[in-house]
Amino acid sequence: MKRQVKSLLVLFLAITMVLAACSGKKGGSGDTAGGDDKTLRLVASSDIPTMDSSLATDAVSFNVYNQTIEGLYTLDKDDKAVPAIAKGEPKISDDGKKWTVELRDDAKWTNGDPVTANDFVFAWQRALDPKTAAEYAYIMYDLKNAEAVNTGKMKPSELGVKAVNDTTLEFELEKSKPYFKELLAFGTFLPQNEKFVKEKGEKYGTTEKDTLYNGPFVLSEWKTEDKFTLTKNDKYYDKDKVKLDKITYKVLKDANSGVNLYTTGKIDRVGLPAEFIGKYKNDKNYSTELDASTFFIRMNQAKNKDLQNKDLRMALAKSIDKEKYVKNNLNNGSIAIDTLMPKDFVKDKAGKDYVDGVNSPLNYDAKAAKASYEKAKKALGKDKFTFEFLTFDQESSKKDAEYFKEQIESTLPGVTLKIKQQPFKQKLDLESKGNYELSLGGWGPDYPDPMTFLDMFVTDGPHNQTGWSSKTYDKAIDEANGPLLTDVEKRWTTLQKAETEFLNEAVIIPIYQRGGAFLTQPYVKNIVSHKFAGDYSFKETEIKK
Repeated sequence: MKRQVKSLLVLFLAITMVLAACSGKKGGSGDTAGGDDKTLRLVASSDIPTMDSSLATDAVSFNVYNQTIEGLYTLDKDDKAVPAIAKGEPKISDDGKKWTVELRDDAKWTNGDPVTANDFVFAWQRALDPKTAAEYAYIMYDLKNAEAVNTGKMKPSELGVKAVNDTTLEFELEKSKPYFKELLAFGTFLPQNEKFVKEKGEKYGTTEKDTLYNGPFVLSEWKTEDKFTLTKNDKYYDKDKVKLDKITYKVLKDANSGVNLYTTGKIDRVGLPAEFIGKYKNDKNYSTELDASTFFIRMNQAKNKDLQNKDLRMALAKSIDKEKYVKNNLNNGSIAIDTLMPKDFVKDKAGKDYVDGVNSPLNYDAKAAKASYEKAKKALGKDKFTFEFLTFDQESSKKDAEYFKEQIESTLPGVTLKIKQQPFKQKLDLESKGNYELSLGGWGPDYPDPMTFLDMFVTDGPHNQTGWSSKTYDKAIDEANGPLLTDVEKRWTTLQKAETEFLNEAVIIPIYQRGGAFLTQPYVKNIVSHKFAGDYSFKETEIKK
Protein backbone atom coordinates (compact mmCIF):
# COMPACT_ATOMS: atom_id res chain seq x y z
CA MET A 1 0.00 0.00 0.00
CA LYS A 2 1.27 3.43 0.78
CA ARG A 3 4.80 4.35 1.56
CA GLN A 4 4.45 4.29 5.28
CA VAL A 5 1.85 2.91 7.47
CA LYS A 6 -0.27 3.35 10.44
CA SER A 7 -0.73 2.21 13.81
CA LEU A 8 -3.03 0.53 14.87
CA LEU A 9 -0.74 1.93 15.95
CA VAL A 10 -2.12 3.63 13.93
CA LEU A 11 -2.42 1.14 16.18
CA PHE A 12 -2.32 2.26 17.42
CA LEU A 13 -4.19 0.26 19.34
CA ALA A 14 -3.73 0.22 22.86
CA ILE A 15 -7.37 -0.09 23.57
CA THR A 16 -9.36 -2.60 25.57
CA MET A 17 -13.06 -2.56 24.92
CA VAL A 18 -15.86 -3.75 27.13
CA LEU A 19 -19.08 -4.62 25.37
CA ALA A 20 -22.21 -4.23 27.44
CA ALA A 21 -25.94 -4.25 27.35
CA CYS A 22 -28.32 -2.28 29.55
CA SER A 23 -27.96 -3.12 33.22
CA GLY A 24 -30.33 -5.44 34.99
CA LYS A 25 -31.02 -6.53 38.55
CA LYS A 26 -29.37 -9.92 38.34
CA GLY A 27 -25.91 -10.85 37.22
CA GLY A 28 -22.89 -13.03 37.62
CA SER A 29 -20.84 -15.09 35.22
CA GLY A 30 -23.16 -16.97 32.90
CA ASP A 31 -26.24 -15.04 34.00
CA THR A 32 -28.56 -13.93 31.22
CA ALA A 33 -29.73 -10.81 33.03
CA GLY A 34 -29.61 -7.50 31.25
CA GLY A 35 -31.66 -4.60 30.02
CA ASP A 36 -33.52 -4.08 26.79
CA ASP A 37 -32.47 -5.93 23.68
CA LYS A 38 -31.90 -2.86 21.53
CA THR A 39 -29.06 -1.18 23.45
CA LEU A 40 -25.45 -2.29 23.60
CA ARG A 41 -23.10 -0.60 26.04
CA LEU A 42 -19.39 -0.48 25.42
CA VAL A 43 -16.57 0.82 27.53
CA ALA A 44 -13.48 2.18 25.80
CA SER A 45 -10.11 2.91 27.36
CA SER A 46 -9.75 6.15 25.38
CA ASP A 47 -11.80 9.02 24.04
CA ILE A 48 -12.14 9.59 20.28
CA PRO A 49 -9.21 11.79 19.16
CA THR A 50 -11.03 13.05 16.04
CA MET A 51 -14.06 12.42 13.84
CA ASP A 52 -12.29 14.00 10.86
CA SER A 53 -11.35 10.94 8.81
CA SER A 54 -8.61 12.91 7.03
CA LEU A 55 -6.77 13.47 10.29
CA ALA A 56 -7.27 10.23 12.24
CA THR A 57 -4.31 7.94 12.92
CA ASP A 58 -5.64 5.85 15.79
CA ALA A 59 -7.64 2.68 16.35
CA VAL A 60 -10.32 4.34 18.47
CA SER A 61 -11.35 6.76 15.73
CA PHE A 62 -11.23 4.11 13.00
CA ASN A 63 -13.39 1.81 15.09
CA VAL A 64 -16.06 4.51 15.46
CA TYR A 65 -15.87 5.22 11.71
CA ASN A 66 -16.66 1.53 11.10
CA GLN A 67 -20.02 2.13 12.71
CA THR A 68 -20.84 5.63 11.46
CA ILE A 69 -19.28 6.30 8.04
CA GLU A 70 -19.10 4.04 5.00
CA GLY A 71 -16.70 4.19 2.10
CA LEU A 72 -16.82 2.45 -1.25
CA TYR A 73 -16.20 -0.92 0.38
CA THR A 74 -16.35 -2.38 3.85
CA LEU A 75 -14.96 -5.58 5.36
CA ASP A 76 -16.95 -8.75 5.93
CA LYS A 77 -16.38 -11.30 8.70
CA ASP A 78 -13.47 -12.78 6.73
CA ASP A 79 -11.86 -9.34 6.18
CA LYS A 80 -12.70 -9.39 2.49
CA ALA A 81 -13.86 -6.17 0.87
CA VAL A 82 -17.56 -6.11 0.00
CA PRO A 83 -19.60 -3.27 -1.55
CA ALA A 84 -20.86 -0.50 0.70
CA ILE A 85 -21.43 2.85 -1.06
CA ALA A 86 -20.20 1.07 -4.18
CA LYS A 87 -23.04 -0.63 -6.02
CA GLY A 88 -20.95 -3.68 -6.83
CA GLU A 89 -17.50 -4.80 -7.93
CA PRO A 90 -15.23 -2.21 -9.57
CA LYS A 91 -14.48 -2.27 -13.27
CA ILE A 92 -10.69 -2.54 -13.51
CA SER A 93 -8.53 -2.09 -16.60
CA ASP A 94 -6.32 -4.94 -17.80
CA ASP A 95 -3.21 -3.34 -16.31
CA GLY A 96 -4.97 -2.97 -12.96
CA LYS A 97 -4.47 0.80 -12.82
CA LYS A 98 -7.78 2.33 -13.89
CA TRP A 99 -10.79 1.71 -11.66
CA THR A 100 -14.40 2.69 -12.31
CA VAL A 101 -16.84 2.31 -9.44
CA GLU A 102 -20.59 2.77 -9.71
CA LEU A 103 -22.19 4.17 -6.55
CA ARG A 104 -25.55 3.24 -5.13
CA ASP A 105 -28.14 6.00 -5.52
CA ASP A 106 -29.89 5.53 -2.15
CA ALA A 107 -27.01 6.38 0.21
CA LYS A 108 -27.54 9.62 2.12
CA TRP A 109 -25.75 11.80 4.64
CA THR A 110 -27.55 12.60 7.88
CA ASN A 111 -28.31 16.11 6.60
CA GLY A 112 -30.31 14.53 3.76
CA ASP A 113 -27.76 15.09 0.99
CA PRO A 114 -27.05 12.12 -1.29
CA VAL A 115 -23.61 10.52 -1.06
CA THR A 116 -22.03 11.29 -4.43
CA ALA A 117 -18.83 10.58 -6.31
CA ASN A 118 -17.71 14.13 -5.57
CA ASP A 119 -17.74 13.32 -1.84
CA PHE A 120 -14.90 10.89 -2.51
CA VAL A 121 -13.05 13.25 -4.84
CA PHE A 122 -13.23 16.04 -2.27
CA ALA A 123 -12.21 13.84 0.68
CA TRP A 124 -9.26 12.28 -1.13
CA GLN A 125 -8.00 15.62 -2.44
CA ARG A 126 -8.39 17.14 1.01
CA ALA A 127 -6.47 14.35 2.73
CA LEU A 128 -3.58 14.74 0.31
CA ASP A 129 -3.56 18.54 0.30
CA PRO A 130 -0.43 19.51 2.30
CA LYS A 131 -2.46 22.27 3.96
CA THR A 132 -4.51 19.58 5.71
CA ALA A 133 -1.34 18.07 7.24
CA ALA A 134 -2.85 14.58 7.30
CA GLU A 135 -0.38 12.10 8.79
CA TYR A 136 -2.02 9.28 6.94
CA ALA A 137 -1.89 10.94 3.54
CA TYR A 138 0.84 8.53 2.48
CA ILE A 139 -1.61 5.63 2.69
CA MET A 140 -3.16 7.09 -0.48
CA TYR A 141 0.10 7.22 -2.42
CA ASP A 142 -1.06 4.38 -4.66
CA LEU A 143 -3.38 6.91 -6.34
CA LYS A 144 -1.95 8.58 -9.42
CA ASN A 145 -0.10 11.82 -8.56
CA ALA A 146 -0.93 11.41 -4.85
CA GLU A 147 2.62 11.80 -3.57
CA ALA A 148 3.24 14.79 -5.84
CA VAL A 149 0.08 16.44 -4.52
CA ASN A 150 0.97 15.69 -0.92
CA THR A 151 4.46 17.13 -1.32
CA GLY A 152 3.19 20.28 -2.99
CA LYS A 153 4.54 19.50 -6.45
CA MET A 154 1.04 19.26 -7.94
CA LYS A 155 -2.32 20.78 -7.10
CA PRO A 156 -4.99 18.65 -5.38
CA SER A 157 -7.08 18.97 -8.55
CA GLU A 158 -4.38 17.00 -10.39
CA LEU A 159 -4.95 13.89 -8.27
CA GLY A 160 -5.94 10.91 -10.42
CA VAL A 161 -9.57 10.81 -9.33
CA LYS A 162 -12.71 12.30 -10.84
CA ALA A 163 -16.48 12.19 -10.61
CA VAL A 164 -17.78 11.15 -14.01
CA ASN A 165 -21.24 11.93 -12.67
CA ASP A 166 -22.95 11.78 -9.26
CA THR A 167 -22.89 7.99 -9.16
CA THR A 168 -19.72 7.14 -11.09
CA LEU A 169 -16.26 7.48 -9.58
CA GLU A 170 -13.15 6.96 -11.66
CA PHE A 171 -9.58 6.85 -10.37
CA GLU A 172 -6.15 5.69 -11.45
CA LEU A 173 -3.34 3.98 -9.55
CA GLU A 174 0.37 4.43 -9.98
CA LYS A 175 0.73 0.63 -9.90
CA SER A 176 -1.66 -2.25 -9.64
CA LYS A 177 -2.03 -3.39 -6.02
CA PRO A 178 -3.58 -6.76 -5.14
CA TYR A 179 -4.96 -5.51 -1.81
CA PHE A 180 -6.28 -2.12 -2.95
CA LYS A 181 -9.98 -2.97 -2.66
CA GLU A 182 -9.44 -3.88 1.00
CA LEU A 183 -7.50 -0.66 1.43
CA LEU A 184 -10.54 1.30 0.24
CA ALA A 185 -12.27 0.22 3.46
CA PHE A 186 -9.69 2.15 5.48
CA GLY A 187 -10.69 5.38 7.22
CA THR A 188 -8.63 7.82 5.16
CA PHE A 189 -10.56 6.80 2.03
CA LEU A 190 -13.96 7.63 3.52
CA PRO A 191 -16.09 10.27 1.76
CA GLN A 192 -16.79 13.77 3.09
CA ASN A 193 -19.54 16.22 2.20
CA GLU A 194 -17.70 19.21 0.72
CA LYS A 195 -20.32 21.84 1.57
CA PHE A 196 -20.61 20.68 5.17
CA VAL A 197 -16.85 20.41 5.76
CA LYS A 198 -16.18 23.89 4.39
CA GLU A 199 -19.07 25.33 6.37
CA LYS A 200 -17.68 23.90 9.63
CA GLY A 201 -14.07 24.78 8.91
CA GLU A 202 -11.70 23.92 11.78
CA LYS A 203 -14.64 22.70 13.85
CA TYR A 204 -15.30 19.81 11.48
CA GLY A 205 -15.01 16.47 13.27
CA THR A 206 -14.59 17.99 16.73
CA THR A 207 -18.13 17.39 18.06
CA GLU A 208 -21.03 15.10 17.19
CA LYS A 209 -22.90 18.04 15.62
CA ASP A 210 -19.92 19.07 13.52
CA THR A 211 -19.71 15.73 11.73
CA LEU A 212 -21.89 14.05 9.10
CA TYR A 213 -22.63 10.33 8.92
CA ASN A 214 -23.79 7.88 6.27
CA GLY A 215 -23.33 4.55 8.07
CA PRO A 216 -25.44 2.25 10.27
CA PHE A 217 -25.16 4.58 13.27
CA VAL A 218 -24.62 8.26 14.02
CA LEU A 219 -22.57 9.76 16.83
CA SER A 220 -25.39 11.37 18.81
CA GLU A 221 -23.52 12.29 22.00
CA TRP A 222 -19.85 13.00 22.68
CA LYS A 223 -18.60 14.24 26.03
CA THR A 224 -14.81 14.50 25.95
CA GLU A 225 -12.98 11.99 28.15
CA ASP A 226 -16.34 10.86 29.58
CA LYS A 227 -18.64 9.07 27.15
CA PHE A 228 -19.98 8.89 23.61
CA THR A 229 -23.12 7.34 22.15
CA LEU A 230 -24.05 5.90 18.78
CA THR A 231 -27.69 5.84 17.66
CA LYS A 232 -29.25 3.92 14.77
CA ASN A 233 -29.22 5.97 11.57
CA ASP A 234 -32.74 6.08 10.13
CA LYS A 235 -31.38 7.52 6.87
CA TYR A 236 -29.05 4.54 6.34
CA TYR A 237 -29.87 2.68 3.12
CA ASP A 238 -29.50 -0.72 4.79
CA LYS A 239 -31.15 0.15 8.11
CA ASP A 240 -33.29 -2.99 8.13
CA LYS A 241 -30.18 -5.05 8.89
CA VAL A 242 -29.26 -2.90 11.90
CA LYS A 243 -30.60 -4.68 15.00
CA LEU A 244 -29.52 -2.21 17.69
CA ASP A 245 -31.08 1.16 18.44
CA LYS A 246 -28.16 2.44 20.46
CA ILE A 247 -24.57 1.76 21.44
CA THR A 248 -23.12 3.61 24.41
CA TYR A 249 -19.43 3.95 25.22
CA LYS A 250 -18.11 4.94 28.62
CA VAL A 251 -14.48 6.02 28.72
CA LEU A 252 -13.17 3.78 31.48
CA LYS A 253 -9.43 3.78 32.10
CA ASP A 254 -9.54 1.37 35.05
CA ALA A 255 -10.14 -2.04 33.47
CA ASN A 256 -10.62 -3.70 36.87
CA SER A 257 -13.94 -1.94 37.44
CA GLY A 258 -15.28 -3.57 34.28
CA VAL A 259 -15.09 -6.98 35.96
CA ASN A 260 -17.32 -5.76 38.75
CA LEU A 261 -19.84 -4.51 36.21
CA TYR A 262 -19.86 -7.89 34.50
CA THR A 263 -20.27 -9.93 37.68
CA THR A 264 -23.21 -7.77 38.74
CA GLY A 265 -24.93 -8.32 35.40
CA LYS A 266 -24.53 -4.77 34.14
CA ILE A 267 -22.36 -5.50 31.12
CA ASP A 268 -22.22 -8.27 28.59
CA ARG A 269 -18.56 -8.53 27.75
CA VAL A 270 -15.49 -7.59 29.69
CA GLY A 271 -11.81 -7.62 28.89
CA LEU A 272 -10.06 -9.31 31.79
CA PRO A 273 -6.97 -7.79 33.45
CA ALA A 274 -4.22 -10.30 34.21
CA GLU A 275 -5.06 -10.59 37.92
CA PHE A 276 -8.52 -11.96 37.07
CA ILE A 277 -7.46 -14.61 34.56
CA GLY A 278 -6.84 -17.34 37.11
CA LYS A 279 -10.25 -16.83 38.66
CA TYR A 280 -12.22 -16.94 35.43
CA LYS A 281 -10.22 -19.03 32.94
CA ASN A 282 -12.47 -22.06 33.53
CA ASP A 283 -15.67 -20.07 33.17
CA LYS A 284 -17.84 -21.29 30.27
CA ASN A 285 -17.99 -17.73 28.92
CA TYR A 286 -14.21 -17.21 29.02
CA SER A 287 -12.29 -16.90 25.74
CA THR A 288 -9.05 -15.50 24.39
CA GLU A 289 -8.18 -14.16 20.98
CA LEU A 290 -4.97 -13.07 19.30
CA ASP A 291 -5.19 -10.11 16.97
CA ALA A 292 -2.71 -8.68 14.46
CA SER A 293 -1.50 -5.68 16.49
CA THR A 294 2.04 -5.61 17.79
CA PHE A 295 3.43 -3.45 20.58
CA PHE A 296 6.95 -2.17 20.88
CA ILE A 297 9.09 0.56 22.40
CA ARG A 298 10.32 3.21 19.99
CA MET A 299 13.78 4.64 20.68
CA ASN A 300 14.08 8.20 19.40
CA GLN A 301 17.62 8.72 18.11
CA ALA A 302 16.81 12.29 17.11
CA LYS A 303 15.68 13.34 20.60
CA ASN A 304 18.40 11.59 22.60
CA LYS A 305 21.77 11.40 20.85
CA ASP A 306 22.97 8.54 23.06
CA LEU A 307 20.40 6.35 21.31
CA GLN A 308 22.31 6.78 18.07
CA ASN A 309 24.67 4.19 19.51
CA LYS A 310 23.56 0.80 18.21
CA ASP A 311 25.07 -1.11 21.13
CA LEU A 312 23.08 0.95 23.61
CA ARG A 313 19.88 0.30 21.68
CA MET A 314 20.70 -3.39 21.49
CA ALA A 315 21.38 -3.49 25.23
CA LEU A 316 18.01 -1.93 25.98
CA ALA A 317 16.23 -4.22 23.55
CA LYS A 318 17.69 -7.44 24.99
CA SER A 319 17.21 -6.55 28.65
CA ILE A 320 13.44 -7.16 28.93
CA ASP A 321 12.07 -10.60 29.76
CA LYS A 322 9.04 -10.51 27.47
CA GLU A 323 7.81 -14.02 28.21
CA LYS A 324 7.58 -13.12 31.89
CA TYR A 325 5.78 -9.91 30.99
CA VAL A 326 3.02 -11.51 28.89
CA LYS A 327 2.56 -14.26 31.48
CA ASN A 328 2.40 -12.07 34.58
CA ASN A 329 1.29 -8.64 33.39
CA LEU A 330 -1.03 -9.64 30.55
CA ASN A 331 -1.90 -13.34 30.76
CA ASN A 332 -4.67 -12.74 28.23
CA GLY A 333 -3.63 -14.61 25.11
CA SER A 334 -0.93 -12.11 24.11
CA ILE A 335 2.38 -13.59 23.03
CA ALA A 336 5.95 -12.33 23.31
CA ILE A 337 7.54 -11.39 19.98
CA ASP A 338 10.96 -10.38 18.68
CA THR A 339 9.71 -9.06 15.32
CA LEU A 340 7.78 -6.06 14.05
CA MET A 341 5.28 -8.14 12.06
CA PRO A 342 2.72 -10.28 13.91
CA LYS A 343 2.37 -14.03 13.60
CA ASP A 344 -0.54 -15.63 11.73
CA PHE A 345 -1.37 -12.50 9.76
CA VAL A 346 -0.05 -13.10 6.24
CA LYS A 347 1.11 -16.37 4.73
CA ASP A 348 2.43 -17.42 1.35
CA LYS A 349 0.56 -19.72 -1.04
CA ALA A 350 2.09 -22.74 0.66
CA GLY A 351 0.72 -21.58 4.01
CA LYS A 352 4.08 -20.59 5.47
CA ASP A 353 3.98 -17.67 7.88
CA TYR A 354 5.82 -14.53 6.78
CA VAL A 355 7.62 -14.13 10.12
CA ASP A 356 9.20 -17.57 9.77
CA GLY A 357 11.56 -16.00 7.24
CA VAL A 358 12.56 -13.09 9.48
CA ASN A 359 15.65 -13.34 11.70
CA SER A 360 15.70 -11.17 14.82
CA PRO A 361 18.45 -10.67 17.43
CA LEU A 362 16.05 -8.84 19.75
CA ASN A 363 15.28 -11.73 22.08
CA TYR A 364 15.67 -11.45 25.83
CA ASP A 365 19.27 -12.20 26.78
CA ALA A 366 20.54 -10.43 29.91
CA LYS A 367 24.12 -11.56 29.39
CA ALA A 368 24.25 -10.27 25.82
CA ALA A 369 22.50 -7.08 26.91
CA LYS A 370 25.22 -6.39 29.48
CA ALA A 371 27.95 -7.05 26.91
CA SER A 372 26.41 -4.57 24.47
CA TYR A 373 25.98 -2.08 27.32
CA GLU A 374 29.69 -2.23 28.17
CA LYS A 375 30.55 -1.49 24.52
CA ALA A 376 28.15 1.43 24.51
CA LYS A 377 29.55 2.93 27.71
CA LYS A 378 33.07 2.73 26.34
CA ALA A 379 32.11 4.29 23.00
CA LEU A 380 30.06 7.08 24.58
CA GLY A 381 32.51 7.75 27.43
CA LYS A 382 29.84 7.64 30.15
CA ASP A 383 28.26 5.14 32.49
CA LYS A 384 24.96 6.80 33.39
CA PHE A 385 21.99 7.26 31.08
CA THR A 386 18.56 8.72 31.80
CA PHE A 387 15.60 8.28 29.46
CA GLU A 388 12.08 9.65 29.66
CA PHE A 389 9.66 6.79 29.03
CA LEU A 390 6.35 7.85 27.46
CA THR A 391 3.30 5.65 27.90
CA PHE A 392 -0.51 5.75 28.18
CA ASP A 393 -2.40 7.07 31.19
CA GLN A 394 -4.30 3.90 32.08
CA GLU A 395 -3.54 2.30 35.42
CA SER A 396 -2.39 -0.92 33.70
CA SER A 397 0.03 1.14 31.59
CA LYS A 398 1.72 2.41 34.73
CA LYS A 399 2.17 -1.15 35.97
CA ASP A 400 3.60 -2.20 32.60
CA ALA A 401 5.97 0.77 32.46
CA GLU A 402 7.21 -0.02 35.95
CA TYR A 403 7.93 -3.58 34.85
CA PHE A 404 9.98 -2.40 31.85
CA LYS A 405 11.75 0.13 34.05
CA GLU A 406 12.70 -2.53 36.60
CA GLN A 407 13.88 -4.94 33.91
CA ILE A 408 16.11 -2.40 32.17
CA GLU A 409 17.49 -0.74 35.28
CA SER A 410 18.34 -4.04 36.99
CA THR A 411 20.00 -5.47 33.88
CA LEU A 412 21.83 -2.28 32.95
CA PRO A 413 23.10 -0.51 36.11
CA GLY A 414 23.41 3.21 35.47
CA VAL A 415 20.36 3.40 33.21
CA THR A 416 17.36 5.28 34.64
CA LEU A 417 13.87 5.44 33.12
CA LYS A 418 11.52 8.26 34.11
CA ILE A 419 7.92 7.28 33.38
CA LYS A 420 5.68 9.87 31.74
CA GLN A 421 2.00 8.96 31.40
CA GLN A 422 -0.19 10.85 28.93
CA PRO A 423 -3.78 10.56 27.65
CA PHE A 424 -3.98 8.73 24.33
CA LYS A 425 -4.50 11.82 22.18
CA GLN A 426 -1.68 13.79 23.81
CA LYS A 427 0.63 10.79 23.62
CA LEU A 428 0.03 10.48 19.86
CA ASP A 429 0.75 14.18 19.47
CA LEU A 430 4.06 13.93 21.36
CA GLU A 431 5.12 10.99 19.21
CA SER A 432 4.11 12.74 15.99
CA LYS A 433 6.25 15.74 16.95
CA GLY A 434 9.16 13.53 17.99
CA ASN A 435 8.95 14.94 21.50
CA TYR A 436 9.88 11.79 23.40
CA GLU A 437 12.89 9.53 24.07
CA LEU A 438 11.41 6.10 24.69
CA SER A 439 7.75 5.38 24.02
CA LEU A 440 5.57 2.29 24.25
CA GLY A 441 3.29 2.12 21.25
CA GLY A 442 1.48 -0.33 19.07
CA TRP A 443 0.61 -0.82 15.45
CA GLY A 444 -2.42 -2.42 13.88
CA PRO A 445 -2.40 -3.29 10.18
CA ASP A 446 -4.27 -1.21 7.60
CA TYR A 447 -4.44 -3.93 4.94
CA PRO A 448 -3.39 -7.58 4.55
CA ASP A 449 0.24 -7.25 3.51
CA PRO A 450 3.63 -6.96 5.33
CA MET A 451 4.05 -3.49 3.84
CA THR A 452 1.46 -2.16 6.28
CA PHE A 453 4.07 -2.58 9.02
CA LEU A 454 7.36 -2.24 7.18
CA ASP A 455 6.87 1.02 5.28
CA MET A 456 6.23 2.72 8.61
CA PHE A 457 9.99 3.02 9.10
CA VAL A 458 11.16 4.43 5.78
CA THR A 459 13.24 7.58 5.97
CA ASP A 460 11.11 10.57 7.00
CA GLY A 461 7.98 8.40 7.15
CA PRO A 462 5.38 10.16 9.32
CA HIS A 463 5.13 7.18 11.66
CA ASN A 464 8.85 6.43 11.80
CA GLN A 465 9.37 8.91 14.64
CA THR A 466 12.70 7.35 15.61
CA GLY A 467 15.26 9.36 13.63
CA TRP A 468 16.52 6.11 12.05
CA SER A 469 17.27 6.03 8.35
CA SER A 470 18.66 3.38 6.00
CA LYS A 471 19.15 3.68 2.24
CA THR A 472 19.16 -0.10 1.79
CA TYR A 473 15.93 -0.43 3.77
CA ASP A 474 14.29 2.38 1.80
CA LYS A 475 15.39 0.76 -1.45
CA ALA A 476 13.94 -2.61 -0.46
CA ILE A 477 10.60 -1.03 0.47
CA ASP A 478 10.51 0.95 -2.79
CA GLU A 479 11.24 -2.19 -4.82
CA ALA A 480 8.61 -4.21 -2.98
CA ASN A 481 6.16 -1.41 -3.57
CA GLY A 482 7.05 -1.14 -7.24
CA PRO A 483 8.79 -3.48 -9.69
CA LEU A 484 8.53 -6.53 -7.41
CA LEU A 485 4.74 -6.39 -7.27
CA THR A 486 4.70 -8.76 -10.22
CA ASP A 487 7.23 -11.15 -8.63
CA VAL A 488 5.43 -12.44 -5.56
CA GLU A 489 8.17 -14.74 -4.30
CA LYS A 490 11.03 -12.24 -4.64
CA ARG A 491 8.90 -9.49 -3.11
CA TRP A 492 8.21 -11.74 -0.13
CA THR A 493 11.89 -12.50 0.54
CA THR A 494 12.86 -8.86 -0.07
CA LEU A 495 10.47 -7.71 2.67
CA GLN A 496 11.72 -10.43 5.02
CA LYS A 497 15.32 -9.31 4.47
CA ALA A 498 14.33 -5.68 5.00
CA GLU A 499 12.67 -6.47 8.32
CA THR A 500 15.70 -8.53 9.36
CA GLU A 501 17.94 -5.51 8.66
CA PHE A 502 15.60 -3.25 10.62
CA LEU A 503 15.62 -5.57 13.61
CA ASN A 504 19.39 -5.99 13.48
CA GLU A 505 19.64 -2.22 13.88
CA ALA A 506 17.53 -2.38 17.08
CA VAL A 507 15.41 0.59 16.05
CA ILE A 508 12.61 -0.59 18.32
CA ILE A 509 12.14 -3.04 21.16
CA PRO A 510 9.46 -5.56 20.11
CA ILE A 511 7.43 -6.59 23.14
CA TYR A 512 4.24 -8.50 22.34
CA GLN A 513 1.49 -9.33 19.92
CA ARG A 514 -1.78 -8.32 21.47
CA GLY A 515 -4.26 -10.84 22.71
CA GLY A 516 -7.40 -10.44 24.73
CA ALA A 517 -9.13 -12.46 27.42
CA PHE A 518 -12.87 -11.95 27.69
CA LEU A 519 -15.96 -12.96 29.54
CA THR A 520 -18.90 -12.68 27.16
CA GLN A 521 -22.53 -13.29 27.93
CA PRO A 522 -23.93 -15.79 25.40
CA TYR A 523 -26.84 -13.56 24.38
CA VAL A 524 -24.58 -11.04 22.62
CA LYS A 525 -24.53 -12.21 19.01
CA ASN A 526 -22.68 -11.38 15.82
CA ILE A 527 -19.92 -9.02 16.86
CA VAL A 528 -17.61 -8.99 13.85
CA SER A 529 -13.92 -8.39 14.58
CA HIS A 530 -11.29 -7.37 12.03
CA LYS A 531 -7.54 -7.77 11.80
CA PHE A 532 -7.11 -4.44 10.04
CA ALA A 533 -8.94 -1.16 9.53
CA GLY A 534 -11.42 -0.69 12.42
CA ASP A 535 -11.43 -3.33 15.14
CA TYR A 536 -15.14 -4.18 15.11
CA SER A 537 -18.34 -3.93 13.10
CA PHE A 538 -21.67 -3.79 14.94
CA LYS A 539 -24.00 -3.36 11.98
CA GLU A 540 -25.74 -6.68 12.55
CA THR A 541 -24.88 -7.20 16.22
CA GLU A 542 -27.84 -8.08 18.40
CA ILE A 543 -28.77 -9.06 21.92
CA LYS A 544 -30.70 -12.31 21.71
CA LYS A 545 -32.00 -13.82 24.93
